[in-house]
Amino acid sequence: MRRVVFNQKGGVGKSTITCNLAAISAQQGSRTLVVDLDPQGNSTQYLLGCGGETLEATLADFFDQTLNFKLNPKRTEQFIVASPFEGLDVMPSHPALEDLQGKLESRYKIYKLRDALDELSQDYDVVYIDTPPALNFFTRSALIAANGCLIPFDCDEFSRRALYSLLENVQEIRADHNRDLAVEGIVVNQFQARAGLPQKVVQELIDEGLPVLTPYLSASVKIKESHEQSRPMIHLDPKHKLAQEFVALHDTLARKYGT
Repeated sequence: MRRVVFNQKGGVGKSTITCNLAAISAQQGSRTLVVDLDPQGNSTQYLLGCGGETLEATLADFFDQTLNFKLNPKRTEQFIVASPFEGLDVMPSHPALEDLQGKLESRYKIYKLRDALDELSQDYDVVYIDTPPALNFFTRSALIAANGCLIPFDCDEFSRRALYSLLENVQEIRADHNRDLAVEGIVVNQFQARAGLPQKVVQELIDEGLPVLTPYLSASVKIKESHEQSRPMIHLDPKHKLAQEFVALHDTLARKYGT
């Protein structure tokens, strides 16, 4: 399973959802890889406790290598870094990804990520791909490389309006480049059960027949502590309500899609 976490809107929890679901996959025994395509590198920082600037090989080096022929290119696995958590590895981000984007697009390197993950297919049971908050070269590469797509949703009216164009973009990628791509569902994040607006907005999605996943992820200040300590919730406080919601969401996906 290759699962991309994608939303063109920023601040909806893509990195948080990516890293916490991946950490649970690894804890439950699946060989798990996180691919951090966002130049901001939040997933890299979250899982490794450092930015890509301090690492020897990152996704920026991987993509740069695709632009320059080398007699002895690095193998894909050489761009992977082990996290402190057993069974969980990272292909880390780097700020230089931003500068590479135009060159990669003009040289039509849109399938290189898919090819790289094909090479790693025997090494990992599940791959989670974090993406930048834009429909650009990197998000298209991720959607082409993945077979499942999770869409974080933060219970905001603007997010609801943007959701339809986002789903259209995913379906266009599916039609043109990747017939195996399926929208697995909408992940409701930062949900406040006692507030009226979040309940109303989410119910509207359900009434429209959109694939809203359960459980919803509660709003919690504990997640900030998780970010600060670079420890996903399952490792920071496994009995916390939010940690248990992540586990239940992971198990929902596992029952539906096998991993």
